[in-house]
Amino acid sequence: MARADKATAVAELKNEFEGSAGAVLTEYRGLTVAQLKDLRKSLGENAKFAVAKNTLTKIAANEAGVTGLDDLLVGPTAVAFVKGDVVEAAKGLRDFAKANPLLVIKGGVLEGKTLDATEITKLADLESREVLLAKLAGALKAKQSAAAAMFAALPTQMAQLAEALRAKREEAGE
Repeated sequence: MARADKATAVAELKNEFEGSAGAVLTEYRGLTVAQLKDLRKSLGENAKFAVAKNTLTKIAANEAGVTGLDDLLVGPTAVAFVKGDVVEAAKGLRDFAKANPLLVIKGGVLEGKTLDATEITKLADLESREVLLAKLAGALKAKQSAAAAMFAALPTQMAQLAEALRAKREEAGE
């Protein structure tokens, strides 16, 4: 690879690191070109799967301010740059790795924090952002409904108590 090509590749990788919410490093040794194409499809539009040389990836990551990846950049490495929902991309990688054991998730980085393979698997086990937001909204609505019911019950109970007191006084002849 000529020096100009390397500089271009480093610049592209640096842009990917800077423009991504996260990056997941994988080992792809033994996967066919067709399998890599299927993997790219399974990641969706929010992630880009790129095969790059380790030294160029190290340089680009350091230039982008991403640290902690040097130990992961050993052997054939491909990087999934995630621009959208990180959980969705992690699920895609996890599911593809289950179906194709030759794909090994090494680790990654999410918003500047280095993650190992188990943390990425835990991330993949999370529900999507939309589902979590819907659950939060449902919980907040339930609390508000309970509070509204309690506040509505107070005047009703007070009226019932006043009526019972009036009826008791009537019986007593007052």
